[in-house]
Amino acid sequence: MTGRRGLSRSAVVDAATEIVETDGASALTLSAVARELGVKPPSLYNHVDSLEQLRRDVALRAVGDLGDRLVAVAMGRAGRDALVAIADEVRTYATEHYDLYELTVRARPGDDEFARASLRAVEPLLAVFRGYDLDGVEAIHAARSLRATLHGFVTLEAVGGFGLDVDVDESFTWLVERLAETLEASAARSVGR
Repeated sequence: MTGRRGLSRSAVVDAATEIVETDGASALTLSAVARELGVKPPSLYNHVDSLEQLRRDVALRAVGDLGDRLVAVAMGRAGRDALVAIADEVRTYATEHYDLYELTVRARPGDDEFARASLRAVEPLLAVFRGYDLDGVEAIHAARSLRATLHGFVTLEAVGGFGLDVDVDESFTWLVERLAETLEASAARSVGR
């Protein structure tokens, strides 16, 4: 717990993040954060305007963390190697921090700070796609397709949606390999034009 003297916006976001990690996003309330910090709920309004702003701040921290992790694993890699590393890291992040991961998927139109943080998470993908001769709108289509595919997989995995007696890790590897093959085939078609 943090006493009133140590209360800051960062401490409030830390406590909110811990609540989301421990009990899920639905457990995030101003009362829960105040309890965690050992203060009365009105004290929080010196640091956050509303529960929605606090949720946004936790989401901003999560998308920033995910972006940092994706940049780190993609660094020095290209092509299939980079794609596999990024896909594996998305899955790892979602497995280790599913409730925070869920907060990263919602776009927040008009929130420039969140858009910049989200772009940092997308930039490694766009760099990979440039290696497959995908740029501009084509790269955005590819990024959305990859994101939707990975999100579907990690969400189904998190909720226990894979019940057949086949190794889930093998299925994930198979999925990412097929995505890489599709990108490679697309690049080969572009070169042949």
